[in-house]
Amino acid sequence: MADQPGCRCGCTDDLAIKRIIFPCAGVANVGQITNRAAIQLTEEGYGGAACVALLATGSEGLKANLATTDEIIILDGCPVQCARTIADAEGITCHQHIIATECGIRKGGSKEYTDDDVETIVSAAWEGAGRKG
Repeated sequence: MADQPGCRCGCTDDLAIKRIIFPCAGVANVGQITNRAAIQLTEEGYGGAACVALLATGSEGLKANLATTDEIIILDGCPVQCARTIADAEGITCHQHIIATECGIRKGGSKEYTDDDVETIVSAAWEGAGRKG
């Protein structure tokens, strides 16, 4: 059997990331926006995107990395707050929580978004808009 590729979604032992970003990555446009924003934030050096589905499995490797990171950012698409609910269920404290619909983006079909919508979420993260005072 061929070697499996290493996990690149926040669970590697050698991961040293200042911020870990969990996008909800839901099927609606706002979920797709959070996923694209997390990828863009990673490319810009803001932090590293991690898979909220992996978090839901209770991955010990991911939890170990979360314990040593400076900040955990959750990007939810809508008021249902799936990513935040998963983090709460796993006992993970979020330092910044951004909800796309609270940033003025209307929830719609999966392809109903623009690059400006993604930039709205990226900018909100860089500005710390989701931090509680």
